[in-house]
Amino acid sequence: MRRPPVSGLLALAATVPGVVIAIAGVDPPAPLAALCFGGAIVGAAFILAWAAEAAQVDVSAGLAVAVLALIAVLPEYSVDFVFTWRGGAAAQQHGAACAPPGDPTPACSLALANMTGANRILVGVGWVLVVLIAWHRSKARGIRLGRADAVPLAFLTIASLYCLLLPFKRTLTLWDTAVLVAVFVAYSWRVSRAPAGEPDLIGPSAWVGAMPRVPRRLTVTTLFIVAAVVILLSAEPFADALVDTGSELGMSQFLLVQWVAPLASEAPELLVAGLYAWRLHTTEALGALVSSKVNQWTLLVGTLPAVFAASSGGWSGLPIAPAQRGELLLTASQSLLAIALLLGLTLSVRAAALLAGLFFVQFALGAVVPRAWHERELLALSAVYLLAAVAALIRHRAQLLPMLRDGLLTPYSHLGEDMHCTTTGGGRLRLRERLKSKVHA
Repeated sequence: MRRPPVSGLLALAATVPGVVIAIAGVDPPAPLAALCFGGAIVGAAFILAWAAEAAQVDVSAGLAVAVLALIAVLPEYSVDFVFTWRGGAAAQQHGAACAPPGDPTPACSLALANMTGANRILVGVGWVLVVLIAWHRSKARGIRLGRADAVPLAFLTIASLYCLLLPFKRTLTLWDTAVLVAVFVAYSWRVSRAPAGEPDLIGPSAWVGAMPRVPRRLTVTTLFIVAAVVILLSAEPFADALVDTGSELGMSQFLLVQWVAPLASEAPELLVAGLYAWRLHTTEALGALVSSKVNQWTLLVGTLPAVFAASSGGWSGLPIAPAQRGELLLTASQSLLAIALLLGLTLSVRAAALLAGLFFVQFALGAVVPRAWHERELLALSAVYLLAAVAALIRHRAQLLPMLRDGLLTPYSHLGEDMHCTTTGGGRLRLRERLKSKVHA
């Protein structure tokens, strides 16, 4: 048997410092602890991704959709669940404020910060990265998705329209959980109807997938267990270290939780998508990230009120502070613009540049706009996103109904010879044997 790929060994090595610190019970400086535990989560996320891909050799398409969806998103959810659980505990102790008087960063705000940051990074960085790599490699003017990619796009449209209502509420409730989880379940059922195909495995997942059946299944099971243990040991200390780092260095805890923590959990997914794009498998790369966005905008958002309710011991729902309403509105507005730009199942370099520009404008504005105007800043930027989304929708209005019809109703057998099906597990793919990526020149 060939030696394990170096990338797999590096991912395992990245988990060691965090696990050693957690088991030994030592207390390093907060920035070092954040680095070690964050590295452990990134390494575990890569291990999970490779194990989930290799498992597709043995798991049927329907079961893969149901199981791998929950496995592949564990790193990201674990960190957000820590903040949400603490928000519930704080609400039980201090009421709806979720913090003692004078605390500038309530625990409930940190839970929503992590969720909104993860969603915006996926589109503002992930989608853009794939298009720019494709342009660099082939000088293509954009990426063309397959007709079957209308399925995740249609469900993303439904979820985004519903989430556009959240900023106008005072709490995320269990009703929101029921609606968004129902959308996720419907999406999972829809993609489970797609025909199975041979998985396209690369790197460590290909090494595991090439093993004989019994060693392969044992290896996949072991990788799942190792990754889960690493995440369980690292998630809470990583959250603590981020908050303490903000306090020690005079940095905003909110910004660290909103951007650094999601980058750690999203890094494997973004790197895998970037690798596919580098190899000019651009359809698969962008399709995976669209599917991931459905996952985050339904299951992640939908489960937060349930975690909060379990922690707080009540039914009042996760409180949304005024600033967090702006963050939710900005996240929903970005999603609607991304959908409008992708209605024709093509994401051009110009459209990617627009998404990237608006994504990074928020950081520029945050550096120059007084903190007291932060809510107005979010509202203004959201308005820009929504106006751009309306303009893009008008331009592509002829594609809206066909996309929704294909995504929600058309049988997979009619969605094209070149179709591939995406699973909901963080955007991992099951590809038809003869699939070829398409680059829209």
